[in-house]
Amino acid sequence: MSKQYNITLIDGDGIGPEITKSVVDIIESTGLKIDWDSCFAGARAIEKFGEVLPDETIKSIEKNKIALKAPITTPIGKGFKSVNVELRRHFDLYANVRPSKNIPNVITPFKNVDLVIIRENTEDIYAGLEEKIDDNTIHGIKLITKQGCKRICKFAFNYAIKNNRKKVTVATKANISKLADGMFLDTFREVSVNYNKIEASEILIDNLCMQLVANPNQFDCLVMPNLYGDIVSDLCAGLVGGLGVAQSANIGDSCAIFEAVHGSAPDIANKGIANPTGLLRSAILMLNYIKEQNCAKIIETALFETYKEGKFLTPDINNIKGGATTKEFSDNVIKKIKAIV
Repeated sequence: MSKQYNITLIDGDGIGPEITKSVVDIIESTGLKIDWDSCFAGARAIEKFGEVLPDETIKSIEKNKIALKAPITTPIGKGFKSVNVELRRHFDLYANVRPSKNIPNVITPFKNVDLVIIRENTEDIYAGLEEKIDDNTIHGIKLITKQGCKRICKFAFNYAIKNNRKKVTVATKANISKLADGMFLDTFREVSVNYNKIEASEILIDNLCMQLVANPNQFDCLVMPNLYGDIVSDLCAGLVGGLGVAQSANIGDSCAIFEAVHGSAPDIANKGIANPTGLLRSAILMLNYIKEQNCAKIIETALFETYKEGKFLTPDINNIKGGATTKEFSDNVIKKIKAIV
């Protein structure tokens, strides 16, 4: 662990600074050396720079090629429609990876859930191609390209191979969207023939949603266009405990941003009870991405042991009355890391 990494750190709004400190402290307790380049985005960026996504933040990510981002607030009516969407576009982070895996001692309707949503991250209606026809009509374009379909499908199969997954399932509405979703499905089929060791299957998106809440264990890797992926990834987070424990990675060919997917929760900011698990699990994805797998495994083991023990969980987990503070939770994870290393 002697190598030092330069990583952009956006500590966000609301509870962002609190959970970011916890995650940084936990990572540093492993002995991994990271030079964090702290930057702003969101509401606090407007206060400091007058814009939601300052140039210095963009330049930092361009230089470091990797960032860890806490939840941010994009004020309504100012700047970009979404800072997250703008970052994905600017850095061409075309693959959104959202693993959903049960955490010990978190009560959910299902056990042994272990699946991954791989969402195309730059096209579809998120391209923002809308126009007003008249006062009663809006024209919105669902943008799907062959290149976008091909690279996300290849990413899904390569991810499956790299992570010892057995099956990739494509979800579309190609029976209705015969051109746009039809091209996504056809491209998936074309790509799949080059990965004969991975099982390829197909499902309609509405049937997928029903199947996920009936028997999620039948799925492994799921790949789909942007809008479906946005919805289904949140659904799958609900299967394992909610957005507060969900992890996320936005990956391109030369850059990656890892982020918590929950909101900035201003109602509990500065109360010391925020749960850093979502951001910490995203940081674990980041550590695996930079090939610090041993460090990632140590943190995940300590995190899961903290959950198994159950003594230092924040109030949001299983609606615990009282519960631990953010610091107590983090200190316990660090204690378990030091026992390992």
